Amino acid sequence: MTMSVPERISESGGKEEESEDESEILEESPCGRWQKRKEQVSQGNVPGIESASLAMDTEEGVEVVWNEVQFSDKKVFKAHEDRIREMFENLMQVEHPNIVKFHKYWLDTKESRARVIFITEYMSSGSLKQFLKKTKKNHKTMNVKAWKRWCTQILSALSYLHSCDPPIIHGNLTCDTIFIQHNGLIKIGSVWHRLFVNVFPEAIHGNVHQHRDELRNQHFFAPEYGLAEDDYSIDIYSFGICALERMCENRALPWKQSLTQHPQDAKPLLFCPCGCTQEFTQLCVRTDAKLRPTAHDLLFHRVLFEVHSLKLLAAHCFISNQYLLPENCVEEKTKSIDPNGVMAEINHSDRPGIQLKYSHVSPLELDKFLEDVKNGIYPLMNFASQRPHPIPRALSLSQEHMETVKTPTPEPQETETRKVVQMHCNLEANEEGTRSHLSLFLKMDDKLHRQLSCDVLPTDRPRDLASELVHHAFISEEDCEKLTCFLEDALGKHWGGASASSAAMVMMH
Repeated sequence: MTMSVPERISESGGKEEESEDESEILEESPCGRWQKRKEQVSQGNVPGIESASLAMDTEEGVEVVWNEVQFSDKKVFKAHEDRIREMFENLMQVEHPNIVKFHKYWLDTKESRARVIFITEYMSSGSLKQFLKKTKKNHKTMNVKAWKRWCTQILSALSYLHSCDPPIIHGNLTCDTIFIQHNGLIKIGSVWHRLFVNVFPEAIHGNVHQHRDELRNQHFFAPEYGLAEDDYSIDIYSFGICALERMCENRALPWKQSLTQHPQDAKPLLFCPCGCTQEFTQLCVRTDAKLRPTAHDLLFHRVLFEVHSLKLLAAHCFISNQYLLPENCVEEKTKSIDPNGVMAEINHSDRPGIQLKYSHVSPLELDKFLEDVKNGIYPLMNFASQRPHPIPRALSLSQEHMETVKTPTPEPQETETRKVVQMHCNLEANEEGTRSHLSLFLKMDDKLHRQLSCDVLPTDRPRDLASELVHHAFISEEDCEKLTCFLEDALGKHWGGASASSAAMVMMH
């Protein structure tokens, strides 16, 4: 979940071209899934990062960032090991469409060195700072709708972090740690950084940079930063400055000096008839931290809040329940609809009514809108009262964990929290027909796949098999009953038909 700026560092400093030397595999994760390459990416002086390299996720076939944190003293590292594990286990549970994904971590204490290696999502489209540089050169004017959409996504992520139990304070929100995808999706990174600095700064090899002391980033940090206990208000202050930068960076304005010295007096030159954008940012950068609003409150400020359209509500409902439908159901449905058919009609007693036909809706635009909603570009506001949600500590046992972690005493049993959205199984009987080999393929709700296999006898009960998968944290307890029914059907057909092989498939929650 750290920032991953896509500035690729090359010795020549020339045009980016991946050479055979850069694509050379330098190191693999213990499970072999993550492959570190020589090509490095800039991390913007994030504290503790010794190096950050591009890597390949061989399972998903995408680029990721391989981050390394070196510890100067192995004994000191051992003293902090439990706290390190606790922090990274919690970070792996942070799941939000507007937060850079934290994939995996492991500890390396071979020989005399001590390292923490963690894999994060690679944000290939660049940071907000890079975007502002480009728009400034191109003399592009600010789009109010885009600015509101960006603010909503950032605040949605901050509201999520601040409502965790315990709350997660970012503490390093700048234009360097906000990323923009090509489709307009905003993600914030470097979420782990403040935790890392607070927990064990003296143990990290090299200098732990305090961004408060860097002149170029000084105006992003609240006056009380580093002087008092971390609080959500420091993130709100930083967000306000980022919002101001996003409004005004692409214009030649005298606001910059005022912002550095007196940000509460900086006036964003963004057209707004009632001047509420200025009020919005000034709320965030108040000198008194107690007077700053929460991220949740800001989402309902009149600058950002809009009553959600039926279209957006329907799209979120569709995405949330997509596991019940085939992947191409929208395409198939639109093909079968008569374009001249009436979708809705408004009747008036004093004038002709209005008919809305299916031809008025472009299937391509609908697909694009659904994809944007799915990616998190249009998050729904939380109408319910804000309630802290605990970060689950339990994680499913990965292959990597099982292969590398060996302890003399049993570890507490973990549980799976992800849902299975699709299942497929193959059954192949042996030559004698006394037993069969079961291969079970599970697609999880995070789009990752899990493949399991075992030998089964005609006397094996489907419920016992499903319960065993729950016990070993391969599926959640909520999916146990549905998997039992699935296996009963598949095994019943297999043993009843005495076939050499059979297959079954089901879509499920």
